[in-house]
Amino acid sequence: MSRALLLSAVTALIAACGEQEPPRAGGATTIDNRTSLAFAQPAPNLSTEGLAHHRAGDAAFAAIFVPGPAPVNPGLGPLFNNNSCNACHLRNGRGMPVMGSGPQRTQLLVRVSMPEGVPTHPNGPVPVPGLGIQIADQANYGLTPEASVLLEWVESEGTYGDGTRYGLREPRIRITPNDGSALPAGMLTSLRLPPPVFGLGLLEAVEDSTLKALADPKDKNKDGISGRLNEVWDVQAQALVPGRFGLKANSPTLLQQSAEAYLNDMGLTTPLFPEPDGSHELPLQTLEAAVFYARTLGVPARTFLDNAETQRGEEQFQSLGCERCHRETLQTGPHALAELSHQRIHPYTDLLLHDMGAGLADGRPDGAADGQEWRTAPLWGLGLTQTVLPYSGYLHDGRARTLEEAILWHGGEAERSREQFRKLPVSDRNALVKFLGSL
Repeated sequence: MSRALLLSAVTALIAACGEQEPPRAGGATTIDNRTSLAFAQPAPNLSTEGLAHHRAGDAAFAAIFVPGPAPVNPGLGPLFNNNSCNACHLRNGRGMPVMGSGPQRTQLLVRVSMPEGVPTHPNGPVPVPGLGIQIADQANYGLTPEASVLLEWVESEGTYGDGTRYGLREPRIRITPNDGSALPAGMLTSLRLPPPVFGLGLLEAVEDSTLKALADPKDKNKDGISGRLNEVWDVQAQALVPGRFGLKANSPTLLQQSAEAYLNDMGLTTPLFPEPDGSHELPLQTLEAAVFYARTLGVPARTFLDNAETQRGEEQFQSLGCERCHRETLQTGPHALAELSHQRIHPYTDLLLHDMGAGLADGRPDGAADGQEWRTAPLWGLGLTQTVLPYSGYLHDGRARTLEEAILWHGGEAERSREQFRKLPVSDRNALVKFLGSL
């Protein structure tokens, strides 16, 4: 057998076993790009037709909306936070923890609700009189935003086991209704930083049965980890279903999550969330194009796989128990897009809700999630965060400026792992961060 034939046979054998080596983060959707545009590349396995749809979706995702009537992209507002998908998901990565009327407008959103009352739907939030479920701090020309929000950071200090000091910060907001009214007593708030948008199609393709198999809501195996699925309202099915998108897994599908963002962030109605008379400002075709774009973005490949410090950091990741929530490997099932089907992927998430402790609690229920629960954030592409957008933050509200700070904020089910990390010698802490940077 010639060398070429032998290589071909070995490659086919490896593929038949489910994965080529080294591990490819997004399976066949993986791209070898570690630049500032790494989150903005199409999946390489798209067909010619799929790539054309992706390009059209890119235009929809980048569209900047303006108040109507207008010949192009009308419908912004009258109240809103920002004017395009790209304006919050900068280069498809995390947003910046900023608010206000500056050039970047508001990217750090404030969800609000009341603790008691009539919810918008089963397991839904109870709207705040005069404010709804999200603070809109921007308004079309000639109108007044419903409220202004002031963001401040409170600093604190801590100490590693070896005596090294570290600093943490956490946000404080002050909401002032612009009509002079007082905020209702007991109003709940939750800050939400836009997460990256690549790899979402693969996460959509993971079957519910896979996630249910990972869940252990009553911690029957007594390992201290009790992940569970959120249960949220599907506006198309008109039923409660498992949630998986959003920082609290508070949306069931990419289509609904995108429609919610158009409505709550930009004030644009869609067929999923129409005007009272059934009309809508954004055509279904545009909504679906933006979803297709997010669904078919490539996932950046890992780097430094052969680096000894990276490998030692990966061992620390395992020994500290991080992988019990940040699941390295998932398998996608069948999907309408063949490119997303049956892929072995490495997102480092279980898409389940976990108690993250009082330090990260927002105290605001969302679906079946309580005020201390957050969905395990995917870690793929984590090492590119600052390459794509320097100074963007980590965690649900962008409070963490570094990966070390993000780890040190972990509590609840992750408190034991956090404490083990805090007590590691600096060389092992650095190795763990090196590994995270390789993702």
